[in-house]
Amino acid sequence: MSGHLIAVLGAAGTGKTTLARELTRILTARDMDAVMVPQTWREVIEPSSASQCLAERRAMAAEQTRLIAEARAAHQLVLADTTPLMLSLETDAPPLREQALRDHAQVGTTLLMSLDLAWTKPATTNGRAADAPADSQAHTDTLIRQALQEAGQPYAVVAGHGIARVEHALSIIDLWLDEPARQTRRATTAGSRWRWFCDNCDDGECEQHWLTRQR
Repeated sequence: MSGHLIAVLGAAGTGKTTLARELTRILTARDMDAVMVPQTWREVIEPSSASQCLAERRAMAAEQTRLIAEARAAHQLVLADTTPLMLSLETDAPPLREQALRDHAQVGTTLLMSLDLAWTKPATTNGRAADAPADSQAHTDTLIRQALQEAGQPYAVVAGHGIARVEHALSIIDLWLDEPARQTRRATTAGSRWRWFCDNCDDGECEQHWLTRQR
């Protein structure tokens, strides 16, 4: 059985790698079988490489997909520091986009980084710093949302600074982790739940906590 795949997406400078690394550390500390798959290509493509041919981009996407598949075969939780979908966003190549969306359909939880962090210029491999103004980040963010929405892929936006950002992401993951237990509770109480009434119920899902009583 393949492990649950959590994809961390976002524009450059939104903290994808930092968050994925920290989430993996925390989940592992909880004695969970979690592993991180790093991004296999540079975050910022140098001007001389901006016109990479489709074959090269396909090769990079295939390598990322292969590493993710290997991790899922060996671990229960896999955090991918981006997916091939990011490579296909700004290319006029329908085959690459279609394959990227098929690959992304294997994702169980997509975390999309908010644009609320201050921009930090990442250095390219030759030591130069690349510019990525706010409008460039917003453009990439829009492309990600459009691609996910058009494909019917749900996602959750992660916001906050420092530990608040990590805690927000963990709350989303914890909600998924608790889903099997919630389904079991719903299945086992569906036929008898309405018969019970109590003044001090400790069942967080009990309808008495949210029903408005009016006479």
